[in-house]
Amino acid sequence: MTVIDTAATNGHVGAGTRARLVVVGNGMAGIRAIEEVLARGGAEAFDITVFGDEPYGNYNRILLSNVLAGVDTPAEIYLNGMDWYTENGIDLRAGVRVVRVDTYAHLLHADDGTAMRYDKLILATGSRSFFPPMKGLWADDTTLADGVFGFRTLDDTEAMISEAASRTRAVVIGGGLLGLEAARGLQNRGLEVDVVHAGPTLMNAQLDDLAGDILRKSVEGLGIGVLTEKRTTEITVEDGRLSGVVFADGSRVDCDMLVIAAGIRPNVGLAQRAGLTVQRAIVTDDHMRSVDDDDVYVVGECAQHRGQVYGLVAPLWEQAKVLADHLTGTDPAAAYRGSRVATKLKVAGVDVASMGIKAPEHPDDEFVQYSEPKHGVYKTVVIRDGKLVGATLVGDVSKVSFLTQAFDSGLPLPDERVSLMFDIGTPEVAVGVAELADDAQVCNCNGVSKGALVACVQGGETSLAGVMAKTKAGKGCGSCKELVGQVVEWAAGGAVTKDPSESWYVPGVPYDKPTLMRHIRELELHSVSSVFAALAPDGREDAGSKMALASLLEMMWADEYVDERDARFINDRVHANIQRDGTFSVVPQMKGGVTNVAQLRKIADVAEKYEIPMIKLTGGQRIDLLGVRKEDLPAVWADLDMPSGYAYGKSFRTVKTCVGSDFCRYGVGDSTALGIALEERYQGLASPAKMKLAVTGCPRNCAEALCKDLGVVAVDGGRWEIYVGGAAGAHIRKGDLLATVDDPDTVITLTGRFLQYYRESADWLERTYKWVPRVGIDHVKAVVVDDAEGLAAGLDERMQKSVDGYRDPWLDRAEPRSEGQFRSSLPLLPLPQVPVR
Repeated sequence: MTVIDTAATNGHVGAGTRARLVVVGNGMAGIRAIEEVLARGGAEAFDITVFGDEPYGNYNRILLSNVLAGVDTPAEIYLNGMDWYTENGIDLRAGVRVVRVDTYAHLLHADDGTAMRYDKLILATGSRSFFPPMKGLWADDTTLADGVFGFRTLDDTEAMISEAASRTRAVVIGGGLLGLEAARGLQNRGLEVDVVHAGPTLMNAQLDDLAGDILRKSVEGLGIGVLTEKRTTEITVEDGRLSGVVFADGSRVDCDMLVIAAGIRPNVGLAQRAGLTVQRAIVTDDHMRSVDDDDVYVVGECAQHRGQVYGLVAPLWEQAKVLADHLTGTDPAAAYRGSRVATKLKVAGVDVASMGIKAPEHPDDEFVQYSEPKHGVYKTVVIRDGKLVGATLVGDVSKVSFLTQAFDSGLPLPDERVSLMFDIGTPEVAVGVAELADDAQVCNCNGVSKGALVACVQGGETSLAGVMAKTKAGKGCGSCKELVGQVVEWAAGGAVTKDPSESWYVPGVPYDKPTLMRHIRELELHSVSSVFAALAPDGREDAGSKMALASLLEMMWADEYVDERDARFINDRVHANIQRDGTFSVVPQMKGGVTNVAQLRKIADVAEKYEIPMIKLTGGQRIDLLGVRKEDLPAVWADLDMPSGYAYGKSFRTVKTCVGSDFCRYGVGDSTALGIALEERYQGLASPAKMKLAVTGCPRNCAEALCKDLGVVAVDGGRWEIYVGGAAGAHIRKGDLLATVDDPDTVITLTGRFLQYYRESADWLERTYKWVPRVGIDHVKAVVVDDAEGLAAGLDERMQKSVDGYRDPWLDRAEPRSEGQFRSSLPLLPLPQVPVR
């Protein structure tokens, strides 16, 4: 039985009664249009009803990839909670689908039997996932096969998260933004992932071939496989479970999870059945009305304006403003002329920005190009008649703010075009922010200007999170957060209120490290899952927190720690370092860099037996076997019969030594023996970040002890100097002198005490070269050397517990392994042999 909603009227705006405005679509575009209507006094003119297919409030669909990756929870991506609808007098019909619109009778019908009259109608039906034709894709007419997912809705995302816990290898079809983000999210949840793309270039809609190639190398460098020019034709299922995908060329890839992110298609079925003009999407005029009916407005991904259909947020917001101006009569002449699209994104961890055209289109166009593939950097700008008409940035997007302003508003460009790509004598960031005009748009997604941010700060909101919540700046794609933060800091004169979550040790558990450790000890939480159950909001697990928690628990509990497979990422699950091509690197331990004939013979035999393509000496005086197939790892370890060198872990790595006093005529201390003793005692210790040590036998410092996390130098008189907080990688720092001691035993004691203090107080992934300056070397000396706070005995005791609980992951055959832990779906192709030159 159809029930007609008699609360609706047949009046029009200005007729003395409020008209009925109905919105079909509770997504970002439809609700943004309502927000714009309300901002123009629409609550006085309209009774507003919203129909939405999903049983939720309005959420940010762009951030679904963050939810998949574990960076955000579903609660964090909601734009408007249920209370917002109530407060604004909006009748939300969540989980109710409109199935038919009668434009002549101004009547719509929903799948719950309701029929409702409207005066004005906004269609914001958005898009749906596109599923290419593939054999075996559907289990029945409406249900995808086992392990197959679209990636469009919150339900899709939560289903993927749920299944990821019991799956091991995923394939993502689609090399656009959504596909790459899905791949990174699944990798964060511990799966091995391949991206399959039908075209030759990743993100071909935004990037040219060179940029796409550099992006590909960066993605592969993260351990995500990329297969281009592959068209998937079949999905295979064995015993009711997804087993792989087959390509048009006959090749296949094994997988037990498949995500299809091969594009979207506008939802136009409702409009077609209503007799509205539909081409690629619902055709609109410049007022965002259907070209067939003045009472039907269209906004978002389902709208086609002047031949264009936009899938980015900023154009949707511009459409919503024009729609609201016209609908409320605020500006009846308001017109939408199309959008200049500029985007800044983080794609699978790689910064990418694009705007306008990708390459010159006219003979007089200026084209400036910079490419540095080794470092994953690519930049181009296209200039026409002195105006920026296009730019592409990959890897380094430091100039994106100025380029976006120049692209949007036609700012004059510097004569030195290279300064569009690099900072050449440019002012400090604060000066640059100060010079931005008040109407300069900082957040393109939500149309938030610098002036709006400044006004919010001047209105009393001084925290970055608070400003973002009130203005919605940074709540779209999130790429402008850094610039928003700079504006807020400038407007607040540096007096920015700290967000409490900044002090949390992990994003999913609301405690700083000392408090978190206290709760873990008091509640005797020995596993990652138990920490989430006891301490996380609503017991929710957070994928982005698991690795740090696993390391923390192992440090705290040693042999009492309960190891859970899904709390570790690929390197730690298989105890080897994944390489760009999906093979692995194995580095056996050589204590102090010392080896013997038997070890060398074993290494040579293993390399020959398993056809290992490269054998390399590392900077830490070890031998690295590169190109080991995943399925060969257990056998390689067994044949080597040597302990792990932990080249893959956030842990104690190596002790580099010189030959010391036994052979070197300059040596004044036995650095080799001390280095071996340190490595034997502290091998494999879990840590917030990797720890590298060195011992050198004289001040000539051949083992580079002054630039290690901890370095020991022998000096005259049989004494030893201990240095901490050094670095010689991407950061260069000479270590600070911690102490000068008289004997090796004291070196070993103070080393353990320093490492334990660092392990217990450093932030996750904070190397000692950052931690020591942050804490202060004087404070470190007071705790570790002088025991000024009475902590030494406890530090020594807890370090001893970790030492006693050590077990080698390669040699301990009792370690449980999951089915498929060492199974690879990579094709077993001959590996390239690297010639010795």
